[in-house]
Amino acid sequence: MNFEPNCRTTAMGVMPHKDPIRALEFALKMDIPFWPQLPRATFSEDMFTQFAVGFPGTNIDLEGRRVTFDTARFMDELAAYSEIMEDSSVLAGGLESSMTFPRFIGMDFRDRPAIRGQLCGPVNFGFRVTDEEKKPLIYNDDVRALLFDFAQKKVNAQYRLLAQKHPNAFVWVDEPGLGWVFNSFSGYNELQAQEDYRSFLAGFEGPRALHLCLNVHLPYLFGLGLDVLSIDAFQFVTMPRGYAEDIARFLKGGGIVSWGLVPTESMTLDPETPETLYRRLLGYWDIIAANSDIPARFIAERALIAPAKCCIKNAVRMDPSKIAEGDDPPACAPAQEEPLVERAFAYLGEISGMLRERFNF
Repeated sequence: MNFEPNCRTTAMGVMPHKDPIRALEFALKMDIPFWPQLPRATFSEDMFTQFAVGFPGTNIDLEGRRVTFDTARFMDELAAYSEIMEDSSVLAGGLESSMTFPRFIGMDFRDRPAIRGQLCGPVNFGFRVTDEEKKPLIYNDDVRALLFDFAQKKVNAQYRLLAQKHPNAFVWVDEPGLGWVFNSFSGYNELQAQEDYRSFLAGFEGPRALHLCLNVHLPYLFGLGLDVLSIDAFQFVTMPRGYAEDIARFLKGGGIVSWGLVPTESMTLDPETPETLYRRLLGYWDIIAANSDIPARFIAERALIAPAKCCIKNAVRMDPSKIAEGDDPPACAPAQEEPLVERAFAYLGEISGMLRERFNF
């Protein structure tokens, strides 16, 4: 991408709003706008639903608000997979029926530094959706291989649509599933995930971007071959000194870090102000600068600023006994979600302004 991040703002695609116009209004307040996903409005807006459209063996139950998988159907539909994947309408499935994407793609973004889309990650989908025996799809070697291929094709199809609207378009993959591969009870470990992910990202036609808001292990993530990494940075009480050299290496190699700084949960947002969060981020950067060979200004030049999380619980049901870390409790009650996210977005603008003034961007 040919632009300088310079502490500009963006945010997670999943939003709690039911009104697509209002959701787009707030998405467009970001320096790097995106098309929102609105699962509170309808299950067809859920990230897992939008991913599942066109994938062999899946069934989307809108009334039951679940995505299910049938192995026999998967095998039956597998023969036609290659032919089906040549159909651009299948790859765009989930976008054409989106409440916001058609509006978003029709807008003029010439005055924006970049635009962004998103897709549920294959590991995330593979852990969350189970087969008829309640076994996560990620454990089936044949299904897992196709999940990565399918996701790669969907990312590229979306990227091509966005790139027609802006030369600095990118699609990030929502992948909390990569926070679960370190679980000792998981049958899909971090080494296999890393190998799969490197191959997956290598096939991207555009920038290789990833969003992770669960357990963040930065050296592991930097080893995947990314151009853009979005993390929940608020979860760090202080920036681990051991991460400094890895972050410096990533940034010097042209990488961009989107710092998820502003919490979207009332218990964590209420005690904070834009000023306290601004100071918190500068503290992170000071630690990195003190323990590497890059100054804080260089970190700021390669930084985007974002909320820490999306403040909405994934709607797809799963068996919590399979992977407990993946079934987090709701971050906040539905009635609270919209105003909290809107307040977080407002904080972002203020924090970005303070940072850009400090570093004279």
